[in-house]
Amino acid sequence: MRGKRKYLTTVDSQFHRGRRHHHHNLHRFLIPAISTISGISAAAFVFFSLLSFLSPTPVDSPSLSATRFLRNDRTNPFDDVSFRVPNGGGSARDDLWSSKSSKFYYGCSNSSNRFAAAKAVTHSNRYLMIATSGGLNQQRTGITDAVVAARILNATLVIPKLDQKSFWKDSSDFSEIFDVDRFISFLSKDVNIIKQLPRKGRKAVGTPYTMRVPRKCTPRCYQIRVLPNLLKRHVVQLTKFDYRLANKLETDLQKLRCRVNYHALKFADPIIEMGRKLINRMREKSKHFIALHLRFEPDMLAFSGCYYGGGEKERRELGAIRKRWKTLHSRNPDKERRHGKCPLTPEEVGLMLRALGFGNDVHIYVASGEVYGGEETLAPLKALFPNFHSKETLASKEELSPFSSFSSRMAALDFIVCDESDVFVTNNNGNMARMLAGRRRYFGHRRTIRPNAKKLYSLFLNRENMTWEAFASKVRTNQIGFMGEPNEVRPGKGISESTDHLADEQDLSELDYGELEEKVLSNKTGSEYELFIKSEDPELEEILSD
Repeated sequence: MRGKRKYLTTVDSQFHRGRRHHHHNLHRFLIPAISTISGISAAAFVFFSLLSFLSPTPVDSPSLSATRFLRNDRTNPFDDVSFRVPNGGGSARDDLWSSKSSKFYYGCSNSSNRFAAAKAVTHSNRYLMIATSGGLNQQRTGITDAVVAARILNATLVIPKLDQKSFWKDSSDFSEIFDVDRFISFLSKDVNIIKQLPRKGRKAVGTPYTMRVPRKCTPRCYQIRVLPNLLKRHVVQLTKFDYRLANKLETDLQKLRCRVNYHALKFADPIIEMGRKLINRMREKSKHFIALHLRFEPDMLAFSGCYYGGGEKERRELGAIRKRWKTLHSRNPDKERRHGKCPLTPEEVGLMLRALGFGNDVHIYVASGEVYGGEETLAPLKALFPNFHSKETLASKEELSPFSSFSSRMAALDFIVCDESDVFVTNNNGNMARMLAGRRRYFGHRRTIRPNAKKLYSLFLNRENMTWEAFASKVRTNQIGFMGEPNEVRPGKGISESTDHLADEQDLSELDYGELEEKVLSNKTGSEYELFIKSEDPELEEILSD
């Protein structure tokens, strides 16, 4: 205050020295003018105070508007909010869009010399049939494991039957989603695959014996549980085939998994053609683009047990959904978020990306289902990234009509665009997120960002108590190890970890329901196990899987 008083005194004395002979006249005119201005100011103060009193009390909402965080070069000098997101381009760093080390790595799935050809090991009277379960990516996992299971049993695999009756209600068959001929031909040296059971006269070679194997069943588990029935009945159908094969297998079987998932399973031509159109339209808009897989559906949020700022309305709505599953225990929302078990909100994803250096001129493709809160929830993300796109905004209804009535085909379009994006980001750890993370790692460690939710929690909570620069610096520090760099893969992990490489790091609430169930089952034996199997909740599992 001393410095300020001295400055004002100096200015005042200079003013008087220069204008002393006008002192008397100025004094006559200034007093009425000051009185008039004071009166106007007092009236304005009363007016705005009345407006403030009459306005409704603000309530917390699922996502606060990001516009109050945005700033441009002409900031208000009287604004005392220190946390303001810069309104401009992003960082010019070369490693923002790709890893400098990725060129030194490549996917390797070729079999060893010890892996015999399918003709040498397949028994002519063994046929394995598979009924998959869940959404597109959960079924993709089941198809991949079905090929490996057939190899373990030295059996011929019949093209898997897709799930058409569950929550997803998609009537598509295998050939409408995947290129069935490529699938058969590419894997011909590994496993004998046929489109349907052979027939003797008017009848099939045998009546399928239907059974189900436990979660994460090992090769020995298949030999003990399935092989005796296969030898006796010749045709076995495994139902609800998802997560039914162990993660850790011998190297050649792991490599077979990679050949199936990353090479043999190719989408059908109509899906690929539409997917390429979407990619080309994104490339026409910008050289680089981000793809975000956003899981923020009401069912998923209800299952998480987290609170997202929507007040009593949110607690009531999500609580009512959660009551549908009697086996779910109540959770402490603050504890869940503190431990990094809650998916980031759309606004939090946007803030993370801006802090990492992506500017508001970046184009972003969003793959999502129903977003809880609708446009109100998405508004902060769109404010942070105005160039916001989806398949619905890039293509006409007529172009999407062959796909729009089929959830798996629509999901396949999103999969293709996310796979080809320069940067892939996710706010969840579901099947599609992990499937794409493994695929992008296999094909050259393309930039894939997973939020370090546990560390980011405190930053989002306290962001208004720090400057944007401090916030951004801490985000970049906390995201080290979560940016898709090659050195993020821990030594000693099997090749299967390229599709399930996070399994050992996950907390229970971060797992897909199928894997959550397996964690619970690992602590149960005997009659407890059988009771739990009978109480599976298929709707819950299907909703959360993809």
